[in-house]
Amino acid sequence: MSKLIILAQITNTPIPMKILKYLLFLILIVLIGGAIYFGTKDGKFDVAESKVMEAPAEVIYNNVKDYKNWQEWGPWMKLDSAIVINYAEKTEGEGAAYSWSSEHMEVGDGSMKTLKVIPNKEIDQKITFNTPVGDSESDVYWRFEATETPGQTKVTWGMKGEQSFMEKVFMSFQDEDMETGISKMFQQGLTDIETIVKAEMESFSVNVDGVTQYGGGYYMFNSTASKLSEIGEKMGAMLGQVAGYMEQNNLNMAGMPFTIYNEIDEANGTTIFTAAIPVKEKIITPAGSPVLCGYMEPVTTVKTTLKGQYKYLSKAYDKAQAYIAQNNLQVHPTAKMFEVYANDPGEVPNPANWITEIYIPIVRPVNPEN
Repeated sequence: MSKLIILAQITNTPIPMKILKYLLFLILIVLIGGAIYFGTKDGKFDVAESKVMEAPAEVIYNNVKDYKNWQEWGPWMKLDSAIVINYAEKTEGEGAAYSWSSEHMEVGDGSMKTLKVIPNKEIDQKITFNTPVGDSESDVYWRFEATETPGQTKVTWGMKGEQSFMEKVFMSFQDEDMETGISKMFQQGLTDIETIVKAEMESFSVNVDGVTQYGGGYYMFNSTASKLSEIGEKMGAMLGQVAGYMEQNNLNMAGMPFTIYNEIDEANGTTIFTAAIPVKEKIITPAGSPVLCGYMEPVTTVKTTLKGQYKYLSKAYDKAQAYIAQNNLQVHPTAKMFEVYANDPGEVPNPANWITEIYIPIVRPVNPEN
């Protein structure tokens, strides 16, 4: 309110019509000027944040692709604990959608729909914000790129579009611009995704399946002496050598790869172990061949299953040994314990889903119910 109008109210003096028209004209000029300013102001934006995560692309993609997982890390969902979320029948893949409503000023109402996916590489989405002055749409995009480091992924989360006239006006009176606000939310969201994915990859379970009969059979193998701490490092190369030999000689796998522990010296932290792949029949190998053929007799064992990373094998062995002691079972004095790798880590990117079956031979059959 101008000083002239205030003075007129105090003195009860009417404002001359000419002056009043002048004031209205000035107000009109301000409004027109503001409209021109905000109308010509560039409202286009394209904001993206990236983060390199210590996780395979497939593991991260599998989390992001399903809208039901967004409650755990979605930035705007954390702003309002009372947010109401409605999921479509389909929550992942092309055509998936969800919507939300919130009384929180920074959240409001909106919806999102997935338009395109390239598994483990790209996700394109459309986000719509419902405001009192109308709806606003923007494009959301995700990119998952492998780095030069195995098991590492660069994740990019971005949003692009154009602000409406009212959005440009509104954002002009905020402490920070729209791009900065989006950038902060995406940074936090990516950090939370990494935390959740890492925790997921670290999960594991151990189950003692009990006494079982292992059928034995022929296998192709090579053996080596090793420090206990270097088994994992050496085993991969050894199994690769066996697999390569079998491929060159057109030999088919008759089961999943396994490791036999021939000798273990815990005091010195060393072992002699065999990396093996089952075959259907005995194979005669030429003299000097680095890969040989062996045979395992059928044996009664205590079977224990680890689901998770190989670094948790010690916990599985502890549980198996405890089961043997609790059930008064006797470990076989000559038969060697072995591990079967029930799935291929190359085909199962999340280590929390790796399955290792541990077999500890025992002296004689017992009641399987014990």
